[in-house]
Amino acid sequence: MNAARPPSAAQASSRRADAERNRDKILAAARSAFEESGSDVSMAEISRRAGVGMATVYRNFADRRALLDALYQGEVQVICDAGEDAQGDTPAARLEYWLRSFMTFALNKRPFAADLLAHVDGDETMFDTSRARVVASGRPLLIAAQHAQEVRGDLSLEQILDSVVAIAAIPGDARYRRPILATFLDGLRIPT
Repeated sequence: MNAARPPSAAQASSRRADAERNRDKILAAARSAFEESGSDVSMAEISRRAGVGMATVYRNFADRRALLDALYQGEVQVICDAGEDAQGDTPAARLEYWLRSFMTFALNKRPFAADLLAHVDGDETMFDTSRARVVASGRPLLIAAQHAQEVRGDLSLEQILDSVVAIAAIPGDARYRRPILATFLDGLRIPT
């Protein structure tokens, strides 16, 4: 009787790459489905859109909460990365770049955040931890802009973020909300 040989390093690496591609496809399909349909998307629909079987979906995400959590954490990571890579010629311009990225974050998380809240059973530690990460990524930008006397010093980052979230919640499309956000951002600047 022949004993099965263990997979070679190349085969194992190829399997890991396939698994990572499948995970990425599932996340992209889920993100798209939630954006289009809100929280009424089934795991079967996500499987269909990703082009993978249900077993593959559940191998990557044990349940709906795990999938929603992965989507949410992915969005949190994007905004944290934007804090490190903020672009602009001045501290105020870098803060504005990051706040515009935060607006996108607030809009992107909305389709699945309510569904995720329904699955956390009162345990909101994940949201508290994520908010702390977001605040930590933006605080140095605000401090730099305030020290340069380019933005007001009487608002905390939490107040600013709550204002951006409120603007993101205004009904309408991006064209409608864009000038509202611009007006708010102009109001943060200290007149020169």
